[in-house]
Amino acid sequence: MRDADLHPRQLRQNSGLHNCRRDFLKTMGFLPIAVAAGEAAAAGSGMSAEESKPEAKPLATRRLGKTGLELPILGFGGGAVPKIWGNPLSTQDRVSLVRHAFDRGIRYFDTSPVYHDCEAIFGQALDDRRREVCLVTKVESTQPQDVWKLVEQSLATLRTDHLDILLIHGTPGVEQMSIAQAMKIHAELFKLRDQRITRFVGFSAHGYFDKALALISSGGFDMCMLSYGYVPRGYDQIHSTRMTELRNACVARAHELGMGIVAMKTIGGGMLGAWSRDIVPEFDRKRLERLPAAAIRYVLQDKRIDLLNIGMRMKEEIDANIAILGGDTTYTLDDRAVLAEYSARLYDSAAIKKMRIE
Repeated sequence: MRDADLHPRQLRQNSGLHNCRRDFLKTMGFLPIAVAAGEAAAAGSGMSAEESKPEAKPLATRRLGKTGLELPILGFGGGAVPKIWGNPLSTQDRVSLVRHAFDRGIRYFDTSPVYHDCEAIFGQALDDRRREVCLVTKVESTQPQDVWKLVEQSLATLRTDHLDILLIHGTPGVEQMSIAQAMKIHAELFKLRDQRITRFVGFSAHGYFDKALALISSGGFDMCMLSYGYVPRGYDQIHSTRMTELRNACVARAHELGMGIVAMKTIGGGMLGAWSRDIVPEFDRKRLERLPAAAIRYVLQDKRIDLLNIGMRMKEEIDANIAILGGDTTYTLDDRAVLAEYSARLYDSAAIKKMRIE
């Protein structure tokens, strides 16, 4: 039987494997930082970096705060993987999609049990590249006694015996809990870290940045993932001015404490990307095509952001985002103009009007 076929508890009971994993985590560092994006693409395809197509400048890297992980600035958001959430691809094509992201140099892969079959697809796509990626999943329970069981289920589905980062999910999770409840979940995550089931712990927040600020200020987290984009949206809410200011306070405080900061909803959950044509159908098509790059460059103005976690449904979207990040990332006056012009129509659309204001 292969190690990948064992239940995570069996893996941990195998002392030889456990010691091997411990030695690896202590002494090997984080392998992806040694592989530039162009070289990684070549390694995955069997070609030299010069022969690998499509050609692109390697992704820049940034350090994920006090974790010390040096990661390419573009992460793969697993929320774009489930068919039920709009991905048109077959199961095998979605496995190929994730592998394509790896081959193009992406190393941060974010998923969750609530993302339907995403964990299983990640597990299949990254099984033979596990040591070369930063694998992130989430705990969604509000009950501390359920945390270990849920994490073991995720480990089995992801075909691994450890995680690089384990997050308390924003919703379901932080949004539904008090700070005291969230810190009880945090305590369970720390036990998992002590057992080397995860290397680092964090949380995500789509909104409710008052709670997020309290969690950050506790000093007990290695990183956080926050909604941060030109369109101030979370999961199903548009942020009020007050909530946006609280988000800004979260970024400032997390940076002050040396936490890693990951931005999500950079492209407005697709409102400035894949869904823009459907939301504002009368908008000029050529200018629509410029929205994702403008949205990415808007967030990259903030040098405190370590990584952009973006959902990508198609290989073309992966390639396009890598091309954007491999080019000039200066936020321009034209970026500002196209975002402002589109957003004026967006805010008058049914898509925005049905969202709650928080």
